[in-house]
Amino acid sequence: MDHISDTAVRAARDLRVVFSRLRRRIREVAQDADLTPSQESALSLVGKHGAATASALAAAEGVRPQSMATTLAALDQHGLIRRAPDPDDGRRQLVTLTDAGRARVEGNRQVREEWLARAFQDRYTDEERQTVLAALELLQRLSRH
Repeated sequence: MDHISDTAVRAARDLRVVFSRLRRRIREVAQDADLTPSQESALSLVGKHGAATASALAAAEGVRPQSMATTLAALDQHGLIRRAPDPDDGRRQLVTLTDAGRARVEGNRQVREEWLARAFQDRYTDEERQTVLAALELLQRLSRH
C-alpha cells in the first residue's frame, strides 16, 4: 500500500477483525433457535426502518428479492411481521412488525446491550473502560464523511 504507514494498515486490519468477531458474538447472545441469522437480520431491519417493501428490504440487506421473499414468508409464519397494501401503490405490499415482532426485536436489543455492559463490567477495570471510551471517540471520525 503506497504511502500508508504500517501502523495504519495494522490498525485497519485489526479493527476489522475485532469488529467482525464482536458483531458475531453479539448476534449469538440473542440468537433465537427458531430463526435463522438471515431471518433475525431481516426482522431487525424491519424494526429499524418501519414499513418497507420487500424489494427495499432486499436492497438494504444486499440479497436477491426472491431470497428476501423466502425470509419474509418464514417471519410471517412465526407471526412476527404483517403485510399490508402500500397506500401509494396497491400492487406493492408494505412489511411491518407485529406486536410479537416488535417485542422480539426490543427484547433481543436489550439482551445484547445487557450482555455487552456486563462484559465491560466483568472483564475490564474502570480505567480500561475509560480507555475504550476514548478510543471510541477517536473511531467516530471514521464514521463521518
